[in-house]
Amino acid sequence: MEATVTRWTWRALTSEGTITAGEMMADSEAQVLGRLKRQKLRPLQVMPATRSGLFHAGLTSWLGERRNAALRPAELSDFTRQLSTMLGAGLDLDRSLRFLSETSPNPRITKVIGRIRDRVRDGGSFADALESEPRSFSRLYIGLVRAGEAGGALQDSLLRLADLLERERKLSATVQSAMIYPAVLLVASIFSIVLLLTHVLPQFVPLFEDSGAQLPTITRIVIAAGDFLTAWGAYLLIALFVGIFVARGAMERPSVRMTVDRLMLRIPVLGTLVREIMAARLTRTLGTLMRNGVPLVGALRITEGVITSRPGAACVAEATRVVREGGSLAHALERAKIYPVTMTHFLQVGEETAQLAPICLKAADIHEEASRVTIQRLLAILVPAITIIMGLLVAGIVSALLLAMLSLNDLAH
Repeated sequence: MEATVTRWTWRALTSEGTITAGEMMADSEAQVLGRLKRQKLRPLQVMPATRSGLFHAGLTSWLGERRNAALRPAELSDFTRQLSTMLGAGLDLDRSLRFLSETSPNPRITKVIGRIRDRVRDGGSFADALESEPRSFSRLYIGLVRAGEAGGALQDSLLRLADLLERERKLSATVQSAMIYPAVLLVASIFSIVLLLTHVLPQFVPLFEDSGAQLPTITRIVIAAGDFLTAWGAYLLIALFVGIFVARGAMERPSVRMTVDRLMLRIPVLGTLVREIMAARLTRTLGTLMRNGVPLVGALRITEGVITSRPGAACVAEATRVVREGGSLAHALERAKIYPVTMTHFLQVGEETAQLAPICLKAADIHEEASRVTIQRLLAILVPAITIIMGLLVAGIVSALLLAMLSLNDLAH
């Protein structure tokens, strides 16, 4: 009996951890599975195609990606510390993952842990299982886990990794929290000025027009600004959102991102803050990786992906090349003049004393504290500057009204 060729829809997981979908003509489901595996895809679902088979597969793929959303930083940190605790208590990896999966309060986290556990049970290493979840686990995370597995010290590696994640999260939270008050102050000030120009000022315009008096120049400018905002305010708001969207798209281009990042490094105080944060991340990541047994060149390659500033990442990439050829890491970073001199001096001491990992971790503490101090300095400058500028603008509007009222009084006399 001849086999019937059927159209099948399928969903599969790529080697990068993304979900893809498509259609295939085959005699059986087993044939589809075999072809997908030969293409180095991990089959997730295979079913006979319907009229909307491809659409259903694509929709299911999109929904799958939504369900497979990445673990948030706090969730990743908690998962890492809890897993380290379970392993330290004597449980094996499979039982630890099962416990965390069953006790997780979030179904999304449960699914992520469940998929990792399934791959470990299929015979893969823990690091390989994590590689199939690239949205949740970075190269840094996977590199530390792989080093821990190779050295038989997975529990210690996870404990250090949890400390690293918590420090990174606290540093990011410090920066974000520091920007909240200036942002709220700026928005409130702009709203107040727009309200004065578009609602308060127009109440006096008919009075000025009826008087027929020659208004002061500043009053005419303020009235013109109010008329402009009233007529074009909505379009300006739309243009602002479009500009933000276009700017975000432009920032995806490496050349544009490199230029913007270089400009940020030249801004007083803000550039210092960016440099200190880069130094803290570089030294913390490099020290943690080397402390867990990762060779210097491999650690530098992973660290390059942690640095979000393009000039800083390019500097690390060049330093990696220099180190691979036998050169000095500290000298390579110092020549670029991107990172603080304090950091490069610490690295030089670490290289000379063969204590690079512990020196890096000590340097990270210093630069994290320097970042917090710089944030306080930035706030000390930014908040008064916003207050003064917006106060002057409001005072200018009020002065324009008062001058106009005084001119009306002079006319009456």
